[in-house]
Amino acid sequence: MEKRPLHITNGDILTNYLNELDIAGEKLTWQEMLCEGPTIVEINSEKFLDIRKSFFSEFYDIDLDKDKIKSELSKLNTYQDYSEIILWFEYDLFCHINMIAVINLLMQKKINLPIFLVCSGRIKGSKILKGLSELNAEQLITHYKERVKLNSEDLDLAKTIWGIYCGKDHNLLKPYIITVSSFKYLSNCLKAHLERFPDSIYGLNALEKNILEIIKNNTIKSKHHLLGYVLNYQGYYGFGDLQISRIIDKLSVYFTNEEQHINLNRKGHEALLGQHNVASEIDNNIVYGGLKKFDFQFNKKQNKLVKTVLNAH
Repeated sequence: MEKRPLHITNGDILTNYLNELDIAGEKLTWQEMLCEGPTIVEINSEKFLDIRKSFFSEFYDIDLDKDKIKSELSKLNTYQDYSEIILWFEYDLFCHINMIAVINLLMQKKINLPIFLVCSGRIKGSKILKGLSELNAEQLITHYKERVKLNSEDLDLAKTIWGIYCGKDHNLLKPYIITVSSFKYLSNCLKAHLERFPDSIYGLNALEKNILEIIKNNTIKSKHHLLGYVLNYQGYYGFGDLQISRIIDKLSVYFTNEEQHINLNRKGHEALLGQHNVASEIDNNIVYGGLKKFDFQFNKKQNKLVKTVLNAH
């Protein structure tokens, strides 16, 4: 029997799209958002799934279906049946953390097959970055034909970054912002990640500051309206409805939600002006890999993470 490719996609929408286009090969759908919540290096473990299940339950009131995940990942157990592995992930931080984790999983399972990457972002003739599912059929097939083979240096880079992300010193990511690799959007994603920590002056992270600026500079009629704005203007984060909605809720102390209008309140204007560090006012104790958000702040002058004063020893 002729061997076929294994496609690992970034979600159900893309998997269905590939099937509609009759892209040959087995499809494995990756259904995680490892850019949020605790992670450990060893992905292929019961402990990893338990940690993720606890996170989704606590922060999103979601019951992670471990059996469904195991069933999907079981397709890797017969990797000898495949000719190659093709990763379908996008330009943003959401996808890049997942992609790096998938590469590490393949390495941890000692799967020795050619690995290719199909990654969307900048599209000729478009002013905005586009996800894979946003491409038309011709564009998607062109991306597939022009897929990039990952070399040993790319795989080692992914392994290193995953180890740092799961660890306690994310400043170690800084040198890799300027590392040349097949991951052409990695630099932007690493920068975006470091700026997820509270600014050392404002106390808002880049996305939180952006949300308050959207409220300030636009006529926003409702939280749903605000959600749409943020989803469309979030740069390299690539977060979904669930994540953005939670962040907006955590920022509700800074705006009033009146009938048909959302406005910044006095605290919101003060937060944007940087009159004092507001990090402690935002009840968002999220974890990024191996670090708690509020244990560190991003110092723009030093261009690095510094320990939050309350936690500095």
